[in-house]
Amino acid sequence: MQPRLNYWKAAPEILKPVVALNEAVEQSGLEKNLLHLIKLRASQINGCSFCVDMHSREARRDGESEQRLYLVAAWRESPLFTDRERAAFEWTEAVTKLSNGPVEDALFAHAREHFSEEELVKLTVAVSMINIWNRLCVSFRTIHPVEAIAA
Repeated sequence: MQPRLNYWKAAPEILKPVVALNEAVEQSGLEKNLLHLIKLRASQINGCSFCVDMHSREARRDGESEQRLYLVAAWRESPLFTDRERAAFEWTEAVTKLSNGPVEDALFAHAREHFSEEELVKLTVAVSMINIWNRLCVSFRTIHPVEAIAA
């Protein structure tokens, strides 16, 4: 697979506010590990290898276990995630897959059991943010770093 274009080089001015919003998400006050997990889940759904690679590496760097990272794709079947993380995964999936239909009232009510109104807005912006990055990377075939394999 070859990259289609370098979107950073092609349109740097439009990416400045995207980077600023990304920084706002990072500074939002939501737990860092939660942000890593929802970014990883949305990236898995969107098939973004660059972001799956980046966010799993960042999560490991910040202390997340490999086992939990492996099981993000199967979070419903794993006891390793908290109720808050599960609510965040449900919300992330619904917001990422809007083409499946609206975010249901029951899902909103469940998310509100675990997130304040302010936190839910921040979570939704975080999910939207990773979806922007996924769409840029997938559309332009951004390639994740590849480590040399020792012979």
